[in-house]
Amino acid sequence: MSIGTAGTNNYTPAGTITGGAFSGSASTFSGTYTPEGSVSLTTSNKTATVSTTSGAVTYTPGGTVSTPTISVKTAGTTATIKNPTSVTVAKTVAAAAPTSTVSNEVTYYSVSNENLTLYKLGYTTGASITTTNVTVKTGDAAYQSNQPSFSGTGVRLITANIAVPTSASFSGTEKAVSTAGTPKGSVSSIGFSGTPVTISGTVTPHGSVSSTATTTNTNATVTLE
Repeated sequence: MSIGTAGTNNYTPAGTITGGAFSGSASTFSGTYTPEGSVSLTTSNKTATVSTTSGAVTYTPGGTVSTPTISVKTAGTTATIKNPTSVTVAKTVAAAAPTSTVSNEVTYYSVSNENLTLYKLGYTTGASITTTNVTVKTGDAAYQSNQPSFSGTGVRLITANIAVPTSASFSGTEKAVSTAGTPKGSVSSIGFSGTPVTISGTVTPHGSVSSTATTTNTNATVTLE
């Protein structure tokens, strides 16, 4: 004979739980991120004025001038002349009375009315030819060149229009950034503080007895501390 069956009862203890607090420090997560988008610029044309009459000199050409090489482009003209040698020759013949004096005289005679007359003959001398001095080129001259110098004037330069950025704007797409990590710290121990309670009820033993036995059920008290 079956005198009882197993049963299940629910119980919620009364009290409080302490502890379980988390103590940690701030964690730093680092990484890199490149924004997605584009940058646009707004420009405005500017000019730089160059003036030689106002402002400080900002530019002077620099450099050196090399020594020029001078050479003969074409040969000069020349003339061939004969160089004569002067000799003494008779130029004129003069007649004079015998008592007269002439240069380089030559005596000659004449007869007139059975009278013999003697004369002196003379002549003058001079160059056989007359020459004119002509200057001719007999050789090339020596040429030289002085080192040239450069003299410049400082100027202020002028440029054309230059596009100068005046503002910039960024157009991009919002992106989510996520990080992962393990918190650093500790959790304190958990404790339970409760109050003893008394649970009372009827308990039916679970088991079996022989047919000849008799049983008496007695209420039992169970105390939890």
